[in-house]
Amino acid sequence: MNSRRCLVIEHLSVEHAGTFKPALEGCGYVVSSMPAAMISERQDEVASADMVVVMGGPIGVYDAPAYPFLNVEISLLKERLASRKAILGICLGSQLLARAAGSKVYPGKSGIEIGWGPVFLTDAGRQTPLSVFGSETMVLHWHGDTFDLPTGAELLASTPKYLNQAFAIGTHALGLQFHVETTAEELEQWFVAFSGEIKAVQIPTLSELRRDTQLYSAELARKNMIFVERWIGQLTSSGG
Repeated sequence: MNSRRCLVIEHLSVEHAGTFKPALEGCGYVVSSMPAAMISERQDEVASADMVVVMGGPIGVYDAPAYPFLNVEISLLKERLASRKAILGICLGSQLLARAAGSKVYPGKSGIEIGWGPVFLTDAGRQTPLSVFGSETMVLHWHGDTFDLPTGAELLASTPKYLNQAFAIGTHALGLQFHVETTAEELEQWFVAFSGEIKAVQIPTLSELRRDTQLYSAELARKNMIFVERWIGQLTSSGG
């Protein structure tokens, strides 16, 4: 029997699939990755994949005039939404998914949200695989943009700073503004790549980010494995 294929779209090499990869492989997926900047030449791979995971990055959806490949991504995500093919969007990926579903994406008025902290699940969110990330779970926040909830989408999680932290469109598309896939090793690369942002926000400091990463990343990795297994189970039971 042929394995299902998951394509990970990366906007920056340091923002990769992380713990999604072993979790998806454990569920029977063959996982490969693609630089987002190459998407125009590889559209067929995006269209044919059983699942697409769209990762984060330091640019915004509204930067498409400078980075035209974003428009190609949005167009391909629209097609996947129309055909009810599985999509998981993380951070920028969730914003691209929201835009593909017809919503606006823009810089948040509450400023940059960086650091480890909980998300608060809605009643609907507590009935989904996201329930593993209850209010006692520390996830990683690293964004300054936000978006309007797409028409027909279900809000699953919020934080005091930003309302729209997770949403679902049917059972086949899920957007998470926060990160659940990161590891301590990966974040050391982030601390270099995004040193300017860390200095700009001042709180948390680099030392605080390192401390919290050591405290929370292993538990987050464990729970992310459970989340992925449950989400794949949901996709399978719904025919995705």
